[in-house]
Amino acid sequence: MNKLRWGILGAAAIARKNWKAIWHSGNSIISAVASRNLERGRQFVAECQRDNPFDAAPAALGSYEELLASPEVDAIYIPIPTGLRTEWVVRAADAGKHILCEKPCGATVDDVCAMIEAARRNRVQFMDGVMFMHNPRLDRIRRALEDENSFGKIRRITSHFSFFSTEDFRQTNVRSNNALEPLGCLGDLGWYCIRIALWTMNWQLPREVCGRIISQTCSDRNQGAVPFDFSGELIFDEDISSGFYCSFLATYSNWAAMTGTKGHLRVPDFVLPKNSSEGALEINGVLSDDLKMDPATTPDTNMIRTFSAQVLSGKLNDAWPEWALKTQIVTNACLEAARSGKTVVVPAT
Repeated sequence: MNKLRWGILGAAAIARKNWKAIWHSGNSIISAVASRNLERGRQFVAECQRDNPFDAAPAALGSYEELLASPEVDAIYIPIPTGLRTEWVVRAADAGKHILCEKPCGATVDDVCAMIEAARRNRVQFMDGVMFMHNPRLDRIRRALEDENSFGKIRRITSHFSFFSTEDFRQTNVRSNNALEPLGCLGDLGWYCIRIALWTMNWQLPREVCGRIISQTCSDRNQGAVPFDFSGELIFDEDISSGFYCSFLATYSNWAAMTGTKGHLRVPDFVLPKNSSEGALEINGVLSDDLKMDPATTPDTNMIRTFSAQVLSGKLNDAWPEWALKTQIVTNACLEAARSGKTVVVPAT
């Protein structure tokens, strides 16, 4: 193979972005899209193919099972709701397909352990779809963090990711449905905040966490409420700390900051760089605003290209599943802490 053949399981809105990323990647194509509503799947393919056409239009399939059984598909992108993912990730792995899974990967740590075990058992690649992890800007941030002369040693990490949701969103969107998205804003937005903290700490888990559900809601009175406004605090060894805030009730903002013993840096758009492939970075008060308007090097395109290159190499990346698992561990520990009102000690992996 010189190009990885993708299948998309579900015609979710985020899948349109990754269709475009696959189209720009240079080492991937889409072979098929599966939707339980065949007409919806056909419309999805037609609309995406119109804007970013592959030489051969991907097939629209009427069932997920048909996609997993297709010999024309090497890897599956899974953007369906969190509450449904575990079954289909495991089934995709058992079908011998490599897996890019939207985040949060699962509702529980056990969910993600089951996914990773299935991937290992079947010798397929597993990765969560955190696009900013494939932004070249991370290399610049790491160099700044490791500069002992200008930054010193890390003491504090802070992050914020929010957007203001409409009343319709609160009533009908799957992210307000406990059965489909039980982690609410903590899984949808807080996952990124926790991920940037773990990345900064070179994947060291915090020793304990606190959490607070500031506001919650439910779209169905027969189900439990989900977090809509959440804050968390992570405490690492040597009393290094990380605080984060995520919300569906505050205006759009996504930023992260790291403070050391000698210096500080701020990433004003750490999740979604505005109109650029890398975005801005402020180090000790000096802003570097490197806007690059190249769709072939955006974080989402880099994510697809990197994943596809890894699979095409014939080797597996064992770090990617570990990152997903650690993020899930901390996410669920924060929710446990919030619901119990107690500090939660994070178990070692």
